[in-house]
Amino acid sequence: MRNFILFSLFAMTTVLATGSVFGAGDLGGDVEKQGMNMHAIIMFLAFVSATLFITYWAAQRTKTAKDFYAAGGGITGFQNGLAMAGDYMSAASFLGISGMVYTKGYDGLIFSIGWLVGWPIMLFLIAEQLRNLGKYTFADVVSYRLSQKPIRTMAACGSLVTVLFYLIAQMVGAGQLIQLLFGLDYWMAVVLVGFLMILYVTFGGMLATTWVQIIKAGLLLTGATLMAFLVLKHFDFSFEALFLKATEIHKEGGKIMAPGVLISDPISAISLGLGLMFGTAGLPHILMRFFTVADAKEARKSVFYATGFIGYFYILTFIIGFGAIVFVSQNPQYLVDGDIAKGALIGGTNMPAIHLSHAIGGNLFLGFISAVAFATILAVVSGLTLAGASAVSHDLYANVFKKGTATEADEIRISKMATIALGILAIILGIQFQNQNVAFMVYLAFTIAASANFPVLFLSIYWKGLTTRGATIGGFIGLITAFVLVVIGPAVWVKTFGFTKAIFPYEYPALFSMVAGFVAIWFFSITDNSERAAKDKAAYEAQNLRCQTGIGAEGASH
Repeated sequence: MRNFILFSLFAMTTVLATGSVFGAGDLGGDVEKQGMNMHAIIMFLAFVSATLFITYWAAQRTKTAKDFYAAGGGITGFQNGLAMAGDYMSAASFLGISGMVYTKGYDGLIFSIGWLVGWPIMLFLIAEQLRNLGKYTFADVVSYRLSQKPIRTMAACGSLVTVLFYLIAQMVGAGQLIQLLFGLDYWMAVVLVGFLMILYVTFGGMLATTWVQIIKAGLLLTGATLMAFLVLKHFDFSFEALFLKATEIHKEGGKIMAPGVLISDPISAISLGLGLMFGTAGLPHILMRFFTVADAKEARKSVFYATGFIGYFYILTFIIGFGAIVFVSQNPQYLVDGDIAKGALIGGTNMPAIHLSHAIGGNLFLGFISAVAFATILAVVSGLTLAGASAVSHDLYANVFKKGTATEADEIRISKMATIALGILAIILGIQFQNQNVAFMVYLAFTIAASANFPVLFLSIYWKGLTTRGATIGGFIGLITAFVLVVIGPAVWVKTFGFTKAIFPYEYPALFSMVAGFVAIWFFSITDNSERAAKDKAAYEAQNLRCQTGIGAEGASH
């Protein structure tokens, strides 16, 4: 194991060095203009070295299935809250929301609030109940009193589809970011991310993934705090002066301080909010983290700390976005062909935070923020891969195919094989989707989580009348409806496929797909008079006792 990790570090160094010598000349003009960033490469190698050491340390302590899936249940509430925040503070959050504030102003803050509001739902409705009923995945909860085979199959499908779309978006983002900042070819960047992701999960399991997230979250919060501090320092820490200067510079003027630029109709606004709020409570890589703590009390603490960290982070992205308006939008150094009139940023609309770090902190700070942005993607894809592999090994292999007879060793072996397969698939799809519009994929992941995973999870906990047939059919209807409506909506049908008019008029379909999922679950449950349905309903009281008291819940192994 130690020799393999040393070899891996050597391989990373070789790939980056090769990119330094040969990569820049093969890339587009935008990358050449940005130039090679040795500070970023050095800091990136330092991060990789530290995380590979953590992986080696974690591998020595990962002996059982509980160690692999749930870090032995020994993570504290504070540590898990920071790791959950790290899972949620992805590159889409850091680069995307600050970029949205840069272009849309106040609407960017409204968008980020939608992501944040999902966490109180987790705190009051999900956290304690999930920890008391589950073991490794959220499918353990929904199958607690329902028939194992159909409900785990549905839950695993929902998890895998959610993970896959989220993973593709992260891989494409990683490839484009490294292509711009490090001078590597796009395919080399994607392979690099995929290789490290496989390494972390295969050898270190949840323990390594958790500590990689904790380190990344700490670095990201530190970098964003320092960036916001340096921006405000130029205005004597006056928000009013910052916003006034931004409105003077921005082409929309004072309109950027008012809502309504991003979403114009109420149905889209409600639908977007529902997808972001309830999608959070259905993301498998977030739900898995509740099983890494010792008990329900620590699970509640996890959400409490995560909500605080994430809320603080989104406030920082608002400051960063407005800071970029002031320091980046009028600087020819960061614009394509130096054209201030056009205002097109080098690297695209997700790059304001990266350019701002150079504008206010020079090459050294740019190197740090660039490495942190890459570390953010690397840590998130590791968590996603572990969630996907767990759905394959624990839900499908151990409980559907082997019907609960698989040994822990077999289950871990299948999980590692699934990790490698998911990693290779993510690399292939990341390369294939390089030039496609993948922005919709993150929202599609949230929409599927809100339409398929959350309704089944929520009703399995709180509704006595839920049956296996209702949960299975309703879950699949929510999943299929979400996918189809996104595909035939403007984001894909028009912007990606090139048709002149979308079949479904709204870009955000969660309002419709969530309703379809809930209604289908309700209808197929109340019309189910089978013997299995009677057993499902009769088992609710015993489930509710454990759910509310924690009697009989899984404990930490150490």
